[in-house]
Amino acid sequence: MNLRLAVFLMVLLFLIEGTIFPWLVPEPLIGRLVPHFVFVFVLYSALYSGRHTALTLGLVFGLLQDIVYYGHLLGVHSFAMGICGYLTGLLLEYRRSPIMMALSAIGIGSLLYDSLVYFIYKAFQITSETYANALMDHILPSLFLQLGFALALYIPARRMFENSGRGSAEDVD
Repeated sequence: MNLRLAVFLMVLLFLIEGTIFPWLVPEPLIGRLVPHFVFVFVLYSALYSGRHTALTLGLVFGLLQDIVYYGHLLGVHSFAMGICGYLTGLLLEYRRSPIMMALSAIGIGSLLYDSLVYFIYKAFQITSETYANALMDHILPSLFLQLGFALALYIPARRMFENSGRGSAEDVD
């Protein structure tokens, strides 16, 4: 994988989820659909490139999201994106990931990411809604959006990350 290409694509996805995507959301779903396209790309890097790459990309782009979009607590999205990417890469490190395993990992990772952010916000009393309400209001609709995006991006992402080879010395630790 060419790291410059990956970073360029992630910056492009970051811009799309903040500028173009809000125009495409129907009015009843505004505030309920929260795109995490960069996070899906972090999980693809965990599945096909390694856990250390996913951790680094998750920390950097999560911090960028914290600074640009979510100013309540700095580091929440960075921590959640980094740890979810690392855990996904750790759990599926030596397995080949066909489409159903990749989509399952992305779905579970997305659910874990949004739940982790919710519970951190709940611990610091930034949100007062219940988890059941948050789950039905914005976590599950966003989960289906991430899964649809992951399905559309599966073949290009797999080809881009598998061209790099997984057995490099930096991913063995």
